[in-house]
Amino acid sequence: MDTSSCPEPQNLLRHVRSNIVQSIRAFRIQDLQQAAQATGQHFLYANLAHAQTKQDALDLIAVQFHFPAHFGKNFDALYDCLTDPLHKAGPQPGFVVVLDQLPIAHKFDKEVREQFLDCFRDAADYWAERKIPFRCFYSFL
Repeated sequence: MDTSSCPEPQNLLRHVRSNIVQSIRAFRIQDLQQAAQATGQHFLYANLAHAQTKQDALDLIAVQFHFPAHFGKNFDALYDCLTDPLHKAGPQPGFVVVLDQLPIAHKFDKEVREQFLDCFRDAADYWAERKIPFRCFYSFL
């Protein structure tokens, strides 16, 4: 198999803006994870296939991202966990976040999805101000 067209892991993110929330499109989760490892960045992955509501999605993220037990399970708390404690922990190398299979359900409609993704967009802006890469990729169920 010819792998000459596959970019090296550290080169995979080279052409992706450093602070963005975007569809995963042609990227593969494993390649994004390898790119994060190759560049020394944090890799955060959440499979949201079983979420039917905003609360389900927040619960799954809290578990899969290893948020503290006191996580408030609302959008403000999500933003806080993506920014403040990490910033206080010291210098950060960057983040590659994958939100796999965002639900498309009656109780997780387009408006809720946009509010949900806005938390990640706000986190990307927060880290951009600190010149720390924060790339978030998402897919839909």
